[in-house]
Amino acid sequence: MIADSRKTRRLRTKSVLMTADTMGGVWTFALELARALQPHDVHVTLATMGEWMTHDQRSEARKVPNLEVFESRFRLEWMESPWDDVRRACEWLLGLEQRLRPDVVHLNGYAHGGLEWRSPCMITAHSCVLSWWKAVRGEPIPAEWGRYQAHVQAGLQAASLVAAPTRAMLATLEDNYGPLRHKHVIPNARDLNRFAPGDKDRCILAAGRLWDEAKNMAAVDEVAPQLPWPVYLAGEDRHPNGSVCKRQSVKLLGRLNTAQMAHWYGRASIFCHPARYEPFGLCVLEAALSGCALVLGDIASLRENWEDAALFVPPDDRVALKQALLELINDEQLRAVRAAKACAQAITFTPEFMGVGYVGAYDSILIRDREQVRTCA
Repeated sequence: MIADSRKTRRLRTKSVLMTADTMGGVWTFALELARALQPHDVHVTLATMGEWMTHDQRSEARKVPNLEVFESRFRLEWMESPWDDVRRACEWLLGLEQRLRPDVVHLNGYAHGGLEWRSPCMITAHSCVLSWWKAVRGEPIPAEWGRYQAHVQAGLQAASLVAAPTRAMLATLEDNYGPLRHKHVIPNARDLNRFAPGDKDRCILAAGRLWDEAKNMAAVDEVAPQLPWPVYLAGEDRHPNGSVCKRQSVKLLGRLNTAQMAHWYGRASIFCHPARYEPFGLCVLEAALSGCALVLGDIASLRENWEDAALFVPPDDRVALKQALLELINDEQLRAVRAAKACAQAITFTPEFMGVGYVGAYDSILIRDREQVRTCA
């Protein structure tokens, strides 16, 4: 027993090469995880892709003492015509690994999972195009996405461990890409000190990329004129292809940084997120920590996290969405009860728990990798 304990300590993860895109919730996840790993003395090298970091993102990253960032703007596997960039990103990432010699590689995407990494590699699955397509379009994905599907499947099958923030996300991965050898659910988290209820106004907040049909912001825009309270919408309106998405009835706030979002969460009495597809929903967690009553799309992942702490509506039922919002608008006591339930649930998604989960995941694949090397020798 003593020998095993010493072996575990000797193999404890001290450095991680992690990938992230800068365009959505993966960035938020990566920064929160890096902060959560600091008490465990784990150094994180973050390789970013998609777009250059914004000024706010650079400022936020500089505040994380155990974090070093290498930037790129290589297109991601789900973007239009990405494969030349994916190939160049492979070379870049392997070069970083050779230079840095991390204990573990942690990918927040799929296409690079099948590379010949020197270190054991795990993937966290935040979403995928196949499951997005089925949830949003209600049909199998077109054949032109076959190359994407092959890359994702190869990455998942090659990874030493696949993690996801919900059981629902793991299930849809296996439905689309086949059984996973090693898998684990590690919920996402947010620091509760960054979000708190403020002086609540009679207003509704929604958040999400306006161009992403999964977020279903069109439904919020459609019911907004039928409500006595103003509806504010925070999120990026410019698609990666350059087009701009417009909304007519909500009050657009644009893309906000963490502090600005915290202000609006704290101000809003109700948070509305009738998503068709949401593998976890960091915005819902942030709103709940901020004392908002929740109206959510009735999908498996959101039910998994907020079963007794939100009002649920079928994502494409505008009448049900309007009725749920009016129910909360017209009943102050119900709003207070729902907000309290949401907050009580939200504080269980702690960075400490997430940090412990990922340290355990890293150590497990590191130990398994060393055991395999000894077996082969």
